[in-house]
Amino acid sequence: MSTLEKRPDEVTCGDGAAPEGAVTVLAPREVPLGGPRAMRVRRTLPARGRTMIGAWCFVDHYGPEEVGRSGGMVVPPHPHTALQTVSWLFSGQVEHRDSTGVHAVVRPGELNLMTAGRGVCHSEVSVTGDAPELQVLHGAQLWVALPAADAGVDPQFQHHVPDPVPVRGGRVSVFLGGLGVDGEQARSPVPTYTPLLGAEVVLDPRARVRLSVEREHEHGVLVDHGQVGVGDAAVEAAELAYLAPGRDVLELAAGDEGARVLLLGGPPFGEQIVMWWNFIGRSHEEVVRAREQWQAELGHDPQGRFGAFDYPGGESLPAPELPQVRLRPRG
Repeated sequence: MSTLEKRPDEVTCGDGAAPEGAVTVLAPREVPLGGPRAMRVRRTLPARGRTMIGAWCFVDHYGPEEVGRSGGMVVPPHPHTALQTVSWLFSGQVEHRDSTGVHAVVRPGELNLMTAGRGVCHSEVSVTGDAPELQVLHGAQLWVALPAADAGVDPQFQHHVPDPVPVRGGRVSVFLGGLGVDGEQARSPVPTYTPLLGAEVVLDPRARVRLSVEREHEHGVLVDHGQVGVGDAAVEAAELAYLAPGRDVLELAAGDEGARVLLLGGPPFGEQIVMWWNFIGRSHEEVVRAREQWQAELGHDPQGRFGAFDYPGGESLPAPELPQVRLRPRG
């Protein structure tokens, strides 16, 4: 997914320490995903006061959206650098094409992980049709920042279908990293560049689910639907609870209607980055250079930094203008 804002904010990442075990609830802001009939997404990362959770640096949550009414997701070819995109759907389907040659369909409960590394371009378009499973689009798009040592890796794409693990009071699907579930470790085989946790947790009505987590990690709980008790905080649908390091057990408590959440985690990133539009860099110059290269290529140069692929829907997305200030990493 791309940031389609005409004047995207400069985001400086490198959050300060929070009190051990503290819980902070972040409210989403609505962002249009382009066009007069734009699908709107709810963005909770980056946010003021909290720009990363481990290496997770971007969280968009969208739907349920009737594809026939809105057109669903239509994001033409756009670039990325030094990050990974994580696509996770609850319903609907999205067609993914990228300049590594991958043409895949994103389906509910399946991880699609694209590593941008030194540079890649891709598109995301809702799959349409009369089939019932195509009528409603609902899911999340997440970004993971790559550490400096791996920021220039070759672009690649991975797909994984985790097996849901039943727990007392619900079920858990771990798509990245590992999580302690009823005394056992549920783990994804997908390798990551920093320690990460990514999991979907479905809670039965009025259930309490206890999960074993890494004490050194910070965590985020994105509530898809329902109300969830996280520590002493009541977290509503579309809100993101941030939990500072310092706990080895995480308890989630659902209300009368049950709930579904995405659980994210990882150790504090420990590096400064600048994130602007679809680029991550370590300096103003890196971001400027990436923008200039994309504007020169616009997804039409197979030998260029971002490559090219056949996109049947039209032209690529041009980059917006840079702000009239120097982009600075801060920590």
